Amino acid sequence: MQRHRFGRRAETLPEDQLLLGLEEAEQIEAAGEEENERAAPTERQARVAKRRANRGALPAHLPRVEMVVDIEDHACPCCRNGLHRIGEDVSERLDIVPAQLRVIVVRRPKYACRACEDVVVQAPAPARLIEGGLPTEATVAQVLVSKYADHLPLYRQAQIYARQGINLDRSTLADWVGRAAWHLRPVHERLLGTLKSSPKLFADETTAPVLDPGRGKTKTGQLWAYARDDRPWEGSDPPGVAYVYAPDRKAERLIAHLAGFTGILQVDGYGGYRMLADKSGVTLAFCWAHVRRRFYELAAAGPAPIASEALRRIAELYKIEDGIRGRSADERRAMRQENSRAIVADFEPWLREKLGLISQKTKLAEAIRYTLSRWEGLSRFLDDGRIEIDSNTVERSIRPIALSRKNALFAGSDGGAEHWAVIASLIETCKLNGVEPLGYLADVLTRIVNGHPNSQIDDLLPWAYICAPEIRAVA
Repeated sequence: MQRHRFGRRAETLPEDQLLLGLEEAEQIEAAGEEENERAAPTERQARVAKRRANRGALPAHLPRVEMVVDIEDHACPCCRNGLHRIGEDVSERLDIVPAQLRVIVVRRPKYACRACEDVVVQAPAPARLIEGGLPTEATVAQVLVSKYADHLPLYRQAQIYARQGINLDRSTLADWVGRAAWHLRPVHERLLGTLKSSPKLFADETTAPVLDPGRGKTKTGQLWAYARDDRPWEGSDPPGVAYVYAPDRKAERLIAHLAGFTGILQVDGYGGYRMLADKSGVTLAFCWAHVRRRFYELAAAGPAPIASEALRRIAELYKIEDGIRGRSADERRAMRQENSRAIVADFEPWLREKLGLISQKTKLAEAIRYTLSRWEGLSRFLDDGRIEIDSNTVERSIRPIALSRKNALFAGSDGGAEHWAVIASLIETCKLNGVEPLGYLADVLTRIVNGHPNSQIDDLLPWAYICAPEIRAVA
């Protein structure tokens, strides 16, 4: 009962918590190594040599500041003749200059004609995102990335700026965010429309607490996520995710969001997706991770031979998936037909047999019925190499939303939640495509303010900014 009330719903340890534990262990190990190196110079030299051999190269695009460390006396220490240079040792270290605020001063000279009294000529003022305001588009982009990518609420950002002597009220930052979100709406709409033209999508939703001023508390809205990632089967379309806010979880919201989409939708067990399939002809593929989770909760609570056997069979399917990830859709389908089909074919009658032997009121019976009622959608991955075995792709895209929700607690209004969806969609799509979100948002806002034509809006989508520099690990 305690685990049911207070325990985790998922069967895996949260990655953030796992990394936190590893960080502490690595810190302790490093401190111990430093102490040993100080006590044993030979061991220190060996570790320094190993560190230099394994650290890789720093990116070529970073600016270099050269520092020459030369000898004071260029005379030979033996005969006092002049020394000549025969070479040099070059090493590179990564240095960080703290974020520096600066003021852009715009001067616009005025010109007049000595012969004509009323003639004054002056260049037009550059367009601004915030008319009459202080920030450049890059400053606004920094606020957006800090809030929606680094999960820093605006009041914390105001505190950071105050430490550098810049007093920016939280309401001022909120005004910047709202205006930027308004300008970015067409890009978000185009992103969602592009994703809906795909033959296959993932869908999921998560709660979005929203302040309800009339009642003095929060109401529960929903952020729906629609994602595409064809990389596991070598698809050519770039990955992306679009979030859409809705004040509730009704199926009508889902149907409205995906109007015009007729492909394969990979989802969890929420009943609203069935209504979507009935009304629009969308083909549903269900998620084996959600099936596994139900059996895991039973097996983790104590001895559960049926649940444990179900987990073993599901694990065999995942083992096969690990071996075919990254191959073409045809290869994946062929290997699933050869290896996975028999496992799935044996699994269904086994579940029906066990269901007939147990009480129908137990959690185990509920887990089995959940699985069998979605069997057609669960089996669909066997015949289509484009379909994943689960919907973890979109669930990974939900995690940043959960982090922002944890730090910010709630959105201030339905409009604020819509801004959240717009900006988070662009930032997360940038991350999926390896595009740096700060530079992307700064450039997009600048181009929009300067009258970028709507007919060329595809040039503003995150994957249009993909560049492929040579990137190597530096540590």
